[in-house]
Parts: sequence; structure tokens; C-alpha cells
Amino acid sequence: MNKEEEVHKRSKPAYLAGLALVALLGALALAGCGGDDTSTSETTAPPTTTAAETVTTSGKTTTTAAALQASLSSAGATFPEPLYLEWIGAFQSDVQPDVSINYQGIGSGGGIQQFTQLTVDFGASDAPMKDEEIAAAEAAAGAKVLHIPTVFGAVTLAYNLEGVTDLQLDQDTLAGIFLGDITMWNDPMIAALNSGATLPDEAIQVVHRSDSSGTTSIFTGYMTQISPTWETEVGPGKEVQWPVGIGGQGNDGVAAVIQQQGGSIGYVELSYALESRLPVATLKNKAGNFVKPSLESTSAAAVGVTFPADLRFSLSDSEASGAYPIVGATWILAYDRMQDPAKAEALKAFLTWALTDGDSIAQELNYAPLPEELQSLALEKVDAISVK
Repeated sequence: MNKEEEVHKRSKPAYLAGLALVALLGALALAGCGGDDTSTSETTAPPTTTAAETVTTSGKTTTTAAALQASLSSAGATFPEPLYLEWIGAFQSDVQPDVSINYQGIGSGGGIQQFTQLTVDFGASDAPMKDEEIAAAEAAAGAKVLHIPTVFGAVTLAYNLEGVTDLQLDQDTLAGIFLGDITMWNDPMIAALNSGATLPDEAIQVVHRSDSSGTTSIFTGYMTQISPTWETEVGPGKEVQWPVGIGGQGNDGVAAVIQQQGGSIGYVELSYALESRLPVATLKNKAGNFVKPSLESTSAAAVGVTFPADLRFSLSDSEASGAYPIVGATWILAYDRMQDPAKAEALKAFLTWALTDGDSIAQELNYAPLPEELQSLALEKVDAISVK
């Protein structure tokens, strides 16, 4: 994005209106640079060393040490895609106009694959990489993998059911629906939880992801925690053998199917449900309380969590009384040593800005910023990025 382009308005409608255009411009930019090839033979101008300057972003004042010039490519999770595109737009227009960042939401599985194959400069995933995935990536890159959490998000159960705007589900009904054991909306188990609602005599249409997905990993991980049957018959993962339902590509694809299909229910990140104007179910949490997904109930899931040194953690099925039960973090995947000094400095600058100056944009898009302790740990990971 150059200086003459319109500054992002940092609103959810801005994401929807601009998504296709950003993706197209990003694709054209990559094509002009030889596609996704990020080999060390690529010539990139080094960062220039200008005097320090103070800029105002997101209502805060930030000092940048130097004007940077680099082109970064990334791919991965659709869960944080609305936020990452807004962050990129604000960073380019307000902070470092000569840093180009292209992000493609292709799913966490695709992001891990491209990160491992070194066809992108950094990846993104809603599920931490497994030990064997880390080993493969580190062998390919000759560098250590860093997991850098950026925000928390709620995985909601969005639905399309005429006349029902406040659906309540507990652990047993949710598992029954996605296992295919509960097939009608007026099933006695659902009716018992929704005495004030008129539930139609209509078949339930389950919608799930068709691609390798970190959102799926969060959802199926939760299902494994609450249902012994699910644990035995399906289990957790970015891809699973679904007992029932139809698939959609990405969070936006699942939301679109739910919009079009009456009687449907599926899991999507909260921002996508709100943008699609789909109602979301209130879920019973581990403490026995029915909780709606919100910024507050998403943040509450981190209460009492001890974060490991590698920052691979889970927020699912929190014991906190006010926590929404299906909450996950999303991570930037980076290597601690990069070939290109300009790219290393640009990535560090972007991530530092996003983690310290991007909270208001995250909140507007219904993502929960990291708590202070975790933010400090994430910034330590960013600081560990260096040049080979």
C-alpha cells in the first residue's frame, strides 16, 4: 500500500469491503516478484537508516528507529485474517510505508506447510505446531521455530434457525449434534434447554470446515474434552473424519454456507459470525454457567493459565466462571534466524507494533488482546528474531 492509498478505517466493514481487493493486489505483487519464491537469491533493499521519528497510531505515540524497506509474504489461518489485514494496512499507512506485507488466508494447515517449505517469510496458525512439524521445519530452515501469540478469539456456534435468536446448548447437546445423534431442532434435549423458544420440527444441517484448519483444531480439541464418545470416535485435529455434515472452505466459507442453508449450525470465529449477522449459541461452560461469546468472556478464558516457555498452550474449556468455553489463541510462526536483514527488521517492527499498538483494532474486530504477562513473553520471542 503506498502513501496515496486510503488509510484503513479499522472497522469490520472495511475488512469485508477490502478483502478481495487486498488479496488481488497481494497476488499481483507476488507475481511481480516471482510468486511465492522467497529464496535467498532474492535481492531486497536493506533498511535505510534515517533519524528517529514519532508517529501516532491507534491513539498512541510510537517511536520508530528507522524507516524500513522490505517485502514480506505470509500465509495461514483464516481465524485472524480480518485482523491481520487491518493491522497490515494500518502499519503500512501509519508506520512503515515502504514495508509491503502480503497475507493470504489459506488455513492453518496450509500456513504450516508453506512455512515449512520456506515459500513464505512467516506463517500463521490457530493450532501450535506439533513436535514433528517443528522438527521438519527446523531441518528445512536451519533455524529454530518461534511461536508468537497475537490475540485470543472465540469459536462460536453460528446458526440459521428462523424465529430463534437465543439458542442455548450444553456439552451433551453440542456433542450430540456434531456426532449426528441429535438430528432435529425440536429434539427433547435441545427443547429442555430452550423452554422459551419455539423450536421447529426441522432437520439439523451441520456445517464444518473442509480444509486443514486451526479453527477446527480448537473446536475438535474442545469436543474431545467434553465428550468421551467424540474422543474415541473422532478425536482432535486440524482435519478429522466428520460423522455428519457438509464442508465450507475457511471461516468465511462456513459462515456463507450457514447463511444460505436454513436449519444449519456450524463453528466459526466470532468476527465472521458478527459480520455475517448470524446469531450464535450461548454455551454452558465448565463452571456450569451459560455464557455468550464476547471480548470479556474470551479474555476470561486466560485466567489462571500458566504459559509454557515455548508459548504453545491451550485455553479450551476454561474453569473460570465467566469464561466462554471454546477459546483459542492464534500464533505467528517465525524462524529465529532469517537470511535477509531487511526482512528480519521489517518483521520484528511489524510484530512489535501489532502487539503493542494494535489492541484497539483487535477489539473493534472482536479479538481479545493478550494479557500483559503474555504480551511481554510474546515480545521476547519477537526480539529473538535475528539474521543468519
